[in-house]
Amino acid sequence: MPFQDRTLTCRDCGQGFAFTASEQEFFQQKGYVNEPRRCPSCRQTRRSETGGGGSSGGSGGFGGGPRQMYTAVCAQCGKPAQVPFQPRGDRPVYCSDCFSQMGGRSARR
Repeated sequence: MPFQDRTLTCRDCGQGFAFTASEQEFFQQKGYVNEPRRCPSCRQTRRSETGGGGSSGGSGGFGGGPRQMYTAVCAQCGKPAQVPFQPRGDRPVYCSDCFSQMGGRSARR
C-alpha cells in the first residue's frame, strides 16, 4: 500500500503540519513506529533547548550543562591541570599536554 501525505497536529503549537509520503517511507525504513508529534519548527526549537539532535560538542554529556572540572597538579610537569574527574591521590593525574605526549594512555600498566 503506497503512502499518502497526511496532516498531523503539533502537540506544542497546535498547528497542522504535513507528514509526507516520503517521510512516512523513511520512518518505516528506519523502523520508527510512532508518527512525529511536533511540527518541524517545534522539533528544531526543542532540539536547541535540550541540546539534542546529535553531537553538538561541548555540552558535557547527555542534556546536562557544562561538565564539572577539578583542579589537580600534573604528575609529570607539575603544572596545574583541569580534569573531568575527582582526583583520588592513588593514581597520577596529567595535564592535557603530558597526557597526549604519552599517547593518551596512563603510564601505569
